[in-house]
Amino acid sequence: MENQKKLQKSLISTTSRCMKEYNMIEDGDHIMICISGGKDSFTMLDLMIHFKKYGNVNFDFTVVNMDQKQPGFPEEILPNYLNEIGVNYCIIEKDTYSIVKEKIPEGKTMCSLCSRLRRGTLYDKARELGCNKLALGHHRDDIIETFFLNLFFSGKMEAMPPKYKTDQGDLMVIRPLAYCKEEEIISYSQLKNYPIIPCNLCGSQENLQRKKIKSLLSKWEEEYPNRKSIIFNALKNISPSHLLDNKLFDFKELTSEILEITVD
Repeated sequence: MENQKKLQKSLISTTSRCMKEYNMIEDGDHIMICISGGKDSFTMLDLMIHFKKYGNVNFDFTVVNMDQKQPGFPEEILPNYLNEIGVNYCIIEKDTYSIVKEKIPEGKTMCSLCSRLRRGTLYDKARELGCNKLALGHHRDDIIETFFLNLFFSGKMEAMPPKYKTDQGDLMVIRPLAYCKEEEIISYSQLKNYPIIPCNLCGSQENLQRKKIKSLLSKWEEEYPNRKSIIFNALKNISPSHLLDNKLFDFKELTSEILEITVD
């Protein structure tokens, strides 16, 4: 119990700092808390309940899960848990699993298409429920891994923003756990004994590229402790004038004056 309180205090402090620095929650917000049944979204929900009860911002939330009709999905777990803790929730039932299986060849990773279909459905539900924001459970390690995935495999310097507007501009997506370490979330979820739903029910191969990046980062962290924190801080300290992107810094207009030297 002592460890649980210590971890909760740390996660509350880290999440609070993140939300304040990026102005994630404001008075009058109605937030859709997207919960998958994994450790990250369970932890996020736990923290949001705390902030609603004890925080100084007046906001409301609705918990939403999407049942994508994957074979073997334990559809009773989340409703039972959400009823037990007494929160307002909604379960979306939409068979995106069949669509993904039809479009993606056998043995290939389905995560990208699955994510896009899920995201569009959640945006529509948020509008229907009158929510102006959606909260996702991505944490610090997700952001670092995504940065290296884009760097190594897509040739661009891009990660996951702590908040962003959807293409239509009517919804804000926030990531309250953006500063939280995955190791703390794992430990906290184990102590809380959440009814975790496995993420491999679809039968898709694990994202092998992300797995390699995660392994690489773990090795770096073992060899150079605190390396991930340093990398994360680097993502918050960008110097456009010391990179090569003309869209971020106008190098073409950076000229020097030719000095005329006169000799007496």
